[in-house]
Formats: sequence, structure tokens, C-alpha cells
Amino acid sequence: MKAVEINKTGGPEVLEVKDISLEKPGPDQVTIEQKAIGLNYIDTYHRSGLYPLKLPIGLGLEGAGIITDVGENVKDFNVGDKISYAGIPLGSYCSHRNYPTKNLVKVPDGIDLEVAATLMTKGLTTFYLLHKTYPVKSGETVLFHAAAGGVGQIFGQWAKSLGCNVIGTVGSDEKMNIAKENGYDHVINYNKEDFAKKVLQITNGKGVPVVYDGVGKDTLDGSIECLAIRGMMVSFGNASGPLSEINVPKVIQPKGLYLVRPSMQQYLSTREELDEASKTMFEKISSGKVKIKIFKKYKLEDIIQAHQDLEGRKILGPAVIVPN
Repeated sequence: MKAVEINKTGGPEVLEVKDISLEKPGPDQVTIEQKAIGLNYIDTYHRSGLYPLKLPIGLGLEGAGIITDVGENVKDFNVGDKISYAGIPLGSYCSHRNYPTKNLVKVPDGIDLEVAATLMTKGLTTFYLLHKTYPVKSGETVLFHAAAGGVGQIFGQWAKSLGCNVIGTVGSDEKMNIAKENGYDHVINYNKEDFAKKVLQITNGKGVPVVYDGVGKDTLDGSIECLAIRGMMVSFGNASGPLSEINVPKVIQPKGLYLVRPSMQQYLSTREELDEASKTMFEKISSGKVKIKIFKKYKLEDIIQAHQDLEGRKILGPAVIVPN
């Protein structure tokens, strides 16, 4: 059995593929033969040390596979079940693993495990952004940064299915086409246009009630500028670097804005929350309202290249690691 570990933080070169031996699952765990592993930008934060971890540690937040063994207390899952998961403990970059059942969901028939592996972080993130952090209403105009990325492609289709008018920003003309194919009504190349001015133009000067921003430092000022009065800034990622300190009287007070920094743990910490979210997510996939197109597949041995591609913005959609 194989797993990726890091013994120190740094660039992609710190990722090591190691041989491991797996013990029997604990009382509340199952053993998973992994069929696909999700690749997410947050994995680079863990590797680089931006989000500090106790080392040595395995990386990876999500995966999908088949249960091959169950712990003595496990009642809701059985050997042979198709499952997917996201969340701690980290360590999904592996061929087999033991994992607690509290974060597991069963994958419905008809949904491919490679697709399921890309959904558990990106799809559940989309769920909480649109249904919990700022629950959108049909007819609202919303702004999403990095519209051609893995979350962005799911978000555009999902928001459109809820009746939203969806504006997306991207960093190249090539990515504009990807965003348009995924439900965005308006797409802005922020390297060619001032996205804040364009958003205000699209909204007749009113601004948008919410900005969903996984980019971070580079988009904060423009996002604040194009928010409507009492609008909400949803900052859920740092692709361009972490946010600097916020000057509340200058930035928040003039329009009475809200600023929230959500994460999956705040919305999906109970079995009820996870089941609600995953049921809604899988229904979007089964109904065809959200379509997933795997952009690229990597072998476990190619993990360094995968991280180089992640940070080099070469992955233009959901990507997976196929361990076997």
C-alpha cells in the first residue's frame, strides 16, 4: 500500500510517496480501497505551511472508494459500499486507508467514484456557500471569483439552477469560455478589465448583494467596491495570498457590509448537516443540473507534478489522483 507524506513544509518537492502497512480499522472506522482522490488548492496550503500542521503528516482532504473492512462499532456502513468523504483527518493521498465513519457518505448508484471524489470538497463547499453562508434567492445577481476553477465550474451551474444571474471573473480569455460553458451569464477577464466597474455597470450601479471570493488578497478591494449596501463579502480562500488586516471604519462601515470567513467544518460538522448537504449535491448531479467533467487524472507517483500544475494554474477544472 502507498501513501504520500511530508516531513517538512515547502514546495512540491517535499511530497514523498512511501510504502505503508495498514492495521485493522478502529472501532468507529472503515478500511477504504481508494478508487479516486480529489485534488484541491487547499492541499498546497497544507504542504507549504500556510496552514500549519504537525509533521510528519499525509496530505489530501477527499477521496472515494470501496469499503473492504469495518470496525466493530460500525453499523451504517458495510463491506462493498461505495463511499466518498472529505475532511480531517488528512491523508487521502494513498491507495488504502482507515477512516472514521462520521465524515463518510454513501455514493448513489449511477454516480462515478471519480466524479464523487471531486465533489466532496468542491461540491459541498458550493452547497454551503449558496444555501447556508449567503442563501441566494432566485433573481439575485451574484459574483464569483475564479469562475473557471474547480469550485467555480460547479458553482456557476448550481447558482444558475437556483435562478441566479451569475457573474464570474477569470484571469484569461481561455478561461472565459470555460466559465460561459458552466452557467455564467457574464464573464470578466480581470487582467483586461476593472471587474468592479464592470459589475457596477452590469447591475446599473447598485452592486451585488454577495461576492464569493476564493482568490483573496488580489480581489478584496474590488469586491468591496462592487458590493451593494449591506452586501456580504464571503472570503473562503487565499489563492493569491491571505487577506491583509481589514480597516473596519474604512472598508466595512461606509456601506454597512458583512464579511465572513467560512469553512466546511462550520457547516458540515454533524451527521444531519452532512447528509443534507450530500443529498442535495448528489441530486444536482443525478438530475444533470450540475455536470462534472474531469479535467485531468494523475497517478499517485505523479503527485509532485500535480502540485506544480495546481500552483501553475494549469488545472482548468476538477482533477483526480487515481491510485491503482
